[in-house]
Amino acid sequence: MADDDHSGTRPAAWREGLSEGADSLFAGRERAEPDAEYRTLTYEVTDRIARITFNRPERGNAITADTPVELAAAVERADLDPRVHVMVVSGRGKGFCGGYDLSIFAENGGNPSDGPDAAAGTVLDPIVQARNHNPLGTWDPMIDYAMMSRFNRGFASLLHANKPTVAKLHGFAVAGGTDIALYADQIICADDTKIGYPPTRVWGIPAAGMWAHRLGDQRAKRLLFTGDCLSGKQAAEWGLAIEAPEADRLDERTEDLLERISRMPINQLIMAKLAMNSSLLSQGVANSTMVSTVFDGISRHTREGYAFQMRSATVGFREAVRERDEPFGDYKRAQFDKPGDS
Repeated sequence: MADDDHSGTRPAAWREGLSEGADSLFAGRERAEPDAEYRTLTYEVTDRIARITFNRPERGNAITADTPVELAAAVERADLDPRVHVMVVSGRGKGFCGGYDLSIFAENGGNPSDGPDAAAGTVLDPIVQARNHNPLGTWDPMIDYAMMSRFNRGFASLLHANKPTVAKLHGFAVAGGTDIALYADQIICADDTKIGYPPTRVWGIPAAGMWAHRLGDQRAKRLLFTGDCLSGKQAAEWGLAIEAPEADRLDERTEDLLERISRMPINQLIMAKLAMNSSLLSQGVANSTMVSTVFDGISRHTREGYAFQMRSATVGFREAVRERDEPFGDYKRAQFDKPGDS
């Protein structure tokens, strides 16, 4: 590099991208784009922003066994890309994510002739998990934990990624959808977004265990002792979200946030995140997740949990959810496009 060709000769050279300039560590290095196909999400990079978008709108972006694996892979893809300064996770359709897709327990169950898939014969096998949830059988809690802990590890990639992660919420982020959102470094949501964990009323505990870490114990208990949900506006007032614009301004405000973060050098962003995460992780996030995941399994195998499961099998899941939520006065507001609500 010539003496007169150094960063001091270029205005604000610290805002150049990691792979830009002759003095970049990546100068002259070609990058091969991964040939990745996703079943539950899409991935694209625009400018310095990686955009991860859940793409099962017809199912309320409900979680399947593919979701945590693909989310973790997309996050790692963005983390390794020197073009990317920040990543945003959002959902297509009417909402962010409505929880676990309970139909996964039936996938391939009635058609064994379809042949085994990658999950067959493992702890992720939906037939294995369905048998383990049989109220008339014996429950192995560690088979349950082995599955659910892997979901959490995938979702936690948002927290443990080197680069900043933003969750953009609209419509609904409930039940398992909050397990994903609360791992993000920043949450921005429309003011009318429905956010919460109704399954604490019966048949569920938030497996990620992030509520107290994000809200403090009293406000987290206020939600989990009742199964009540927050609006996006309340989420911002309580400090769960950093901003809750009106729904028609969510895109604009999210893009403004992402653009401001993306101006920062990647190394500054990583150091700031590591410094802040050191405090968060010292609170015992890993232990909270482990305990909450075990309790989530237990909640589905209590007398009350079995009663809810048997009622769902008898009259249908939606009717059982109506009976669960109607006394709290929020059943009608809880309805959206076929999420799992778990």
